[in-house]
Parts: sequence; structure tokens; C-alpha cells
Amino acid sequence: MASATNTTEHGTIADKISNAASFVTESVKEYASAGSKEANKEVAKGHTDATLSERASAGFNALGDKIDEHAHGAKAEAHKEVAKH
Repeated sequence: MASATNTTEHGTIADKISNAASFVTESVKEYASAGSKEANKEVAKGHTDATLSERASAGFNALGDKIDEHAHGAKAEAHKEVAKH
């Protein structure tokens, strides 16, 4: 008798869909972090009328955004690879 579940060699169809959705989610988060990083960089560079403390804070935020951007990019790539196999 055949199994009632839809499976592939490395997992279920549902697993592949879940990984594909996670890839999209992480990719969106990656691009959002990149946009936030660029906005914070502009403030930190003094291209606005921000105070010195606001500029310093924006610089630290840009660094955090860059870390988030790379983390989300790595997660997205991992989900993409898992979904392909």
C-alpha cells in the first residue's frame, strides 16, 4: 500500500513549503535591515539636523542593523538550500 503522505527523498512537501516561506521572510527582514542601516548611516554622517548624541546613536544603530542584515541573509540562504533539497 502506498503512503498517504506526500514525501520527497529529504522531507515532506509541507517542510519544503515552510522552508520556502522562511526564506522569503528572512529575505524581507534582510532588506528591511539594509534600509534601516542606510538611513542610520545618513544620520550618523550628519546629513540631517540631528544632534551629536542622535548622530552617535544612529551610528550604533547602523552597526546593529548591519549585523541583523547579515544574520537574516545567512538564515535566508540556509532556508533556500534546505528547500532545494
